[in-house]
Amino acid sequence: MTINKSKGEPRGKMPSLRRCVGCRQMIDKTILLRVVRLSESGFAVDTTGKSAGRGAYMCKNADCLAKTIKKNTFNHSFKVKVPQSIYEELNQWI
Repeated sequence: MTINKSKGEPRGKMPSLRRCVGCRQMIDKTILLRVVRLSESGFAVDTTGKSAGRGAYMCKNADCLAKTIKKNTFNHSFKVKVPQSIYEELNQWI
């Protein structure tokens, strides 16, 4: 933490913002669900946010999941078809 020189108060850390693939809003990544591409054919819902691999984030609400399914935004993010099982697993987390 650093000190704000003009006021002498400590400055807090800026939140890590990520864009939801459903609603396209910038939100703190700790609030979002992360889907990660583990390998050429593997996908998983990452609850810790620390799994290695390319990730895409989504809000924890049904409207964003519906938009994601309708617009195939995970497919666009990963440039491959995401299996239906991932959408079912996301639905359980909502």
